[in-house]
Amino acid sequence: MDDLAPLTSLTAGQPLLVGGDRVTTVPPDLAAAFAPGDALVVLQDRGDLLHLPAAERAAARAAVDAAVAAADAMGAVDDDAIDAFYGAFADRLEADATFAPIAAANAADVQSARERGRSTTRLVLSDAMRADMVAGLRAWRGAPGGRGTVVRTVAHDGWTVEQVTDRLGVVAFVFEGRPNVFADACGVLRTGNTVVFRIGSDALGTARAIVEHALDPALAAAGLPPGAASLVDSKAHAAGWALFADPRLALAVARGSGRAVEQLGSVARQAGNQVSLHGTGGAWLVASEHADADRLAATVHASLDRKVCNTLNTCCIVRSRAEELVPVFLAALDRAAADRGVNAKLHVMEASRSYVPERRFTEFVPISRAEGIVEEPAAETVLASQLGLEWEWEDSPEVTLAIVDDVDEAVALCNRWSPRFVASLISEDRAQHERFFAAVDAPFVGDGFTRWVDGQYAFDTPELGLSNWEHGRLLGRGGVLSGDAIVTLRTRVTQHDPHLRR
Repeated sequence: MDDLAPLTSLTAGQPLLVGGDRVTTVPPDLAAAFAPGDALVVLQDRGDLLHLPAAERAAARAAVDAAVAAADAMGAVDDDAIDAFYGAFADRLEADATFAPIAAANAADVQSARERGRSTTRLVLSDAMRADMVAGLRAWRGAPGGRGTVVRTVAHDGWTVEQVTDRLGVVAFVFEGRPNVFADACGVLRTGNTVVFRIGSDALGTARAIVEHALDPALAAAGLPPGAASLVDSKAHAAGWALFADPRLALAVARGSGRAVEQLGSVARQAGNQVSLHGTGGAWLVASEHADADRLAATVHASLDRKVCNTLNTCCIVRSRAEELVPVFLAALDRAAADRGVNAKLHVMEASRSYVPERRFTEFVPISRAEGIVEEPAAETVLASQLGLEWEWEDSPEVTLAIVDDVDEAVALCNRWSPRFVASLISEDRAQHERFFAAVDAPFVGDGFTRWVDGQYAFDTPELGLSNWEHGRLLGRGGVLSGDAIVTLRTRVTQHDPHLRR
């Protein structure tokens, strides 16, 4: 509109409309910080005021500019060149000479995070993570291209219609400090897309080293256009908001947890961008009256080997078996902690406290936290409304226990309080499993350990992201987002009869 003017300043107390029927005001610190060239995003569903400084807007815009230009060129890039990129990227990560500066940068990031009391469980680029990155890239190298696949043909009298897969466009990723996401997210190139990364500040040094010593050289060696994979080089959260607010994105993927991911999703949706979100993790496990005790023990132990999104977070045990199975559960929890040389932290729903030995509530033990060792009660009570709280533990396994009347109550609690992500039932009754699958509102359902929920582990395909159902079910796809699924459908017609008309 002609009467729109640029926003160059804010005033403390200035009213802002939210959602069409609510008003918030500009706080003094935001008004003081705002400068010409900055932007303000008012999240209409949440009321959050997000300040986007000009520098962060410029960093995000430059990365998307490069990715858009590369996307235009990717139509002329064949699958052999994309295969060559994956091979070159994998080779450079595998070669000790080119990996050495990446390892050094990661060590510096880890040390810095520890000094600031930050979690490093997902930041360390271990030998296992490095091997997984190499394996994932090589898996993409051998995967089918995905573009040009005819998925449907309709033959008419004198003409034929085909639906054909093609590249989608620019895919943006914002993720916490997990270096392996670089390899995962590059899966979007498999189908001719381009990608923009924004990584958490804790891992930015590692990201820069990966780009300099492995990613950019691999793109150049394969002849892929510059910008096909671009890093938003900024430590500020605002750079992620600016990235997801860019309407040129074909898809915005956020990997992480909590409020930050919720904000990113709101920013992307408000800009009209499609999103794939996984803001809250934590798997739920239900032991029914038909549970096998040994299977429960093995499941709990295997589901607490490390803290990631599919780690066991909440365990429900039916009351009729609680006297027998709660000790089994506690022994498995303690065993998982002992494997790591630490103590476990237990949370118990208030109404279930009597099923747990009282000494766990009165005994203080060392618990390994991101900031160091902290003396805490081995067990504490929580409200039912806290059953879905994801425990972001560092080294000490942390889990919630609830005693329920039956499986139906456990399902009701899961559907009400959990992020609706992973649910597992321990039962020897197959009919009960069918009822559980039909009733529980989760995209990933199993009958054993919860850590299977992973694209590469389950489907032999590097995973771009996992989606829970916290904000509802997904249209037309599963909860595992993979590079070969990042396509659009085009429609092509072949007219056999030149005189055809309607």
